[in-house]
Amino acid sequence: MMSKSDKKQAILDTALTLFVSQGFYATSTASIAKQAGVATGTLFHHFPSKDELMNHLFLNIKQEFADAILASVQDSGDLKQDAKHLWTSAIQWAMDNPLKQEFFQQYSMSPTIASKIREQAMNSILGFMGALMQKGQTLGLLANYPLTLMQDNSHGQFLAATRFFLDNPEKWQDPQHQEASFLLFWNAMVKG
Repeated sequence: MMSKSDKKQAILDTALTLFVSQGFYATSTASIAKQAGVATGTLFHHFPSKDELMNHLFLNIKQEFADAILASVQDSGDLKQDAKHLWTSAIQWAMDNPLKQEFFQQYSMSPTIASKIREQAMNSILGFMGALMQKGQTLGLLANYPLTLMQDNSHGQFLAATRFFLDNPEKWQDPQHQEASFLLFWNAMVKG
């Protein structure tokens, strides 16, 4: 028999798969519950609505992503090298977790995710990116663009790069493509 936490995880895993394969609107809570092997009432016990399930899934995966990236953070004193390490680690996470990254591809910019949830993910969960950008601005290495705009722009670049590498995984193994993807990201922020 599944424990309460197993049931919750089964619901989240199933929702992730169905949201990616069928889309948010085409996926019913009944189909999630059925495929997860739980009663619909159990789903609603954990998540009062499909929107809350989506938000929980989004924040959970963003936190998992951030934890993985933070575990690889280095403070070498060379901002560009540290940024490159973060960028590479982030794309490597996407390559290692294609279903979760596919979920971000579909929902990061979607009105399905409430803007306050996206802001929470960007500011609290991915706050280390903002801190890195602020440090770069303070050091005079990065342009003094508004921080939230820089973060959103960088996020868009990350989604574009991961889309490219998920579609062309062999290119992620190519050092020239890795370097080019980082320079596209970096050069968008450097002081001109």
